[in-house]
Amino acid sequence: MLTNLMTILSKITSKLRSALGPLSGHSLVFCSDASLRRYLDARNWNVEKAKKMIEETLKWRSTYKPHEILWHQVAHEGETGKVSRANFHDRQGRVVLIMRPTMQNSTSAEGNIRHLVYLLENAILNLPRGQEQMSWLIDFTGWSMAANVPMKTTRDIVYILQNHYPERLGMAFLYNPPRLFQAGYKAIKYFLDPRTAQKVKFVYPKDKTSDELMKSHFDVENLPKEFGGKATLAYNHEEFSRQMYEDDVKTAKYWGLEDTEPNGFHAADVVSEPATSLALAAS
Repeated sequence: MLTNLMTILSKITSKLRSALGPLSGHSLVFCSDASLRRYLDARNWNVEKAKKMIEETLKWRSTYKPHEILWHQVAHEGETGKVSRANFHDRQGRVVLIMRPTMQNSTSAEGNIRHLVYLLENAILNLPRGQEQMSWLIDFTGWSMAANVPMKTTRDIVYILQNHYPERLGMAFLYNPPRLFQAGYKAIKYFLDPRTAQKVKFVYPKDKTSDELMKSHFDVENLPKEFGGKATLAYNHEEFSRQMYEDDVKTAKYWGLEDTEPNGFHAADVVSEPATSLALAAS
C-alpha cells in the first residue's frame, strides 16, 4: 500500500513539473522534487493551485533574491541576537531558530524582514539529510509593546513564510508570552493558515504540561534555561558572524554564484564542511 501511495505521489509531482514547463538557472535548482511535494502538500495536492503558488514564489525569488542576501548586509540587525540559529537540533533533527523579541534593535521593517529571510535560507542550508523543516523557539520573557513589531511587518512575515516557505515550519514554541501578547495573537492568528496555526504552541515556565511538551521535542541538556532546559544561551555576535560568513560561501557554491566572493572570503579560506545537507538546500 505504501509503495502504491509513493507511486501516486510521484506521478502527481511529475505532473506538476510538466505543468511548470521548462525551467533554468535558479528556478531549476529550486524546483527539486522535494520542493514540489511541499507546495503540493500545502495545496492539498491540487496541481493547478500548487503551480500557481510555486510560480508566485519563483517570481518573488527572482526579484527579492533571498539566496543572494549576504550576512554583512543584515548583520547589523542581528547584533543583539534577536534571531539566531541554535547550536543544537530538536529531537527530530530539525534546525532550531531562536527568537528573542525583547532584543529588538531596529525599526526598519525591510531590515527585519531581510534579516529573518536570510536566516530562513540559512536554516534550510543547514538542514540534515532527510529533514525539511525547522523549529522556532521564541522567548517572550520581559516582552512589552515597546518591542512589538508593527502589524504590517508581522503580516508581511506571515505571508512570506506561508506562501514562499510552505511546510518549512515544523513547530513554533512561544515561551512565557504575557497576557498582552496573547490578546494580540488573536489578530495575528487571523492571518495564519489553520495548518500553520496548529504548529504554534504556547508554553509556560513551571507548568507541567508545558514541561512535558518541551521535553518531548528537545533534550533538556541542550535546551537553554530560558526555555526550561539546562543549557546556557549566550549569543556571541562575532562568532555567529563567522559561521554565517562560512555559510555564505556554501550558499554561493550551491546556487552557482562562485564567481562572487561573499563578504570577502575565498572558498579556500573557509573551513570545509561535508555538504550532506546541500542537496536539500533549495528543496
